[in-house]
Amino acid sequence: MFSVASFLALLALPVMGSPVEVRNSPITLPMTRRLAFSNVSDLLRHDEALIAALTEYNAHGRRDSVPLKNFHWGYTVSVGIGNPTIIYDLIVDSASAITWVGGHTQYVSSTGTNIGVPMGGTYQYGSFQGTLFEDSMTFGTDELSIDRMRFGVASTSQGFTFDGVLGIGPRGLTRGTLPTVADYLVQRHAIREPIIGIFFQPIGVGAALIGDGEISFGGANRQRYTGAVHYTDITDIPPSSQYWGINQGITYGDTPILDYTAGIVNCGYTFLYIASDAFERYQAATGGTMNAANGLLQISLNQYLHLRNLYFHIGRLNYIFVPNAQIWPRSLNYRLDGGGDDDIFLVVKGLEFATGSGLDFINGYVFLQRFYVVFDGSIRPRVGFARTPYSRDESN
Repeated sequence: MFSVASFLALLALPVMGSPVEVRNSPITLPMTRRLAFSNVSDLLRHDEALIAALTEYNAHGRRDSVPLKNFHWGYTVSVGIGNPTIIYDLIVDSASAITWVGGHTQYVSSTGTNIGVPMGGTYQYGSFQGTLFEDSMTFGTDELSIDRMRFGVASTSQGFTFDGVLGIGPRGLTRGTLPTVADYLVQRHAIREPIIGIFFQPIGVGAALIGDGEISFGGANRQRYTGAVHYTDITDIPPSSQYWGINQGITYGDTPILDYTAGIVNCGYTFLYIASDAFERYQAATGGTMNAANGLLQISLNQYLHLRNLYFHIGRLNYIFVPNAQIWPRSLNYRLDGGGDDDIFLVVKGLEFATGSGLDFINGYVFLQRFYVVFDGSIRPRVGFARTPYSRDESN
């Protein structure tokens, strides 16, 4: 993913700077949902490109890009950099671990230092080439500023309508040599642990009141979930083990759908994906029929009234995906081909391969908007889950 080996070697060296007081509370930034797509087919193509990149990584030991043209979708956070401070809207990417700017808004700063090391990256939605810089970076509404933060600055980029990427994936995606943003905040004593909390609201639940979501560095935001966060270790099965991958099983009511197996939790995907054989069992259990125009399973009102819970078996706990969580938001039916305003479509999709691939499920945005998720990048990496006030919401 990077252009020269010396870049990785240099980044392994410690970076010194003025310490800041360690915070007891996490640094929380609002996330903004970007839904500039013409129809659901765009979202499906986006997800399919991401899946193709993961399977390329599995087959060849690397992650190739699968470019998407003229696609403007993602979840962004605003980060201030340099002097004068310029605000950059960065795509939150939990499948990469580097941060860079300059994809749209040009990087200009009187305090930045060009480290002089080339760097670059390829993504499903584009690519960039640039140079490693150091400069101050501001996080959160309380304007916590960290000096001498290292990040990439693009000299050229393709496919980006946003300013860059905020990588929150595991540090292993950079071969363990490039500090992630969370690692860097720990090194600079801004937070105690490299922990990231993710919170989303379902579409149509007063999201405008507090934004579309939040990302917290240094811990979970206790105000956004109920009960306790329960953790499970990262799976050891590749390629899921390269990412925020876990083991889980799924049942539909009392019907087994997916055996206990490996997959990933990722905010870059829209839908809930399961292995092809598991999807066939889910389709048979729900009675859904494939809508050829939009690629989603469609059910009748009567079938919806008899729809049963999906149970995600993660660790020792079961997480309930209520019937309403399994359907596409009807307020967005106008973005669907082949459907009317009152038609009902399911958000569970099938992968192109059967159980046993090492990537047997992807818990995408439709899952994350129902549960609080914690990515813990400590010595023993793990993923945590907690229920939220929206876990059983009926907004769809």
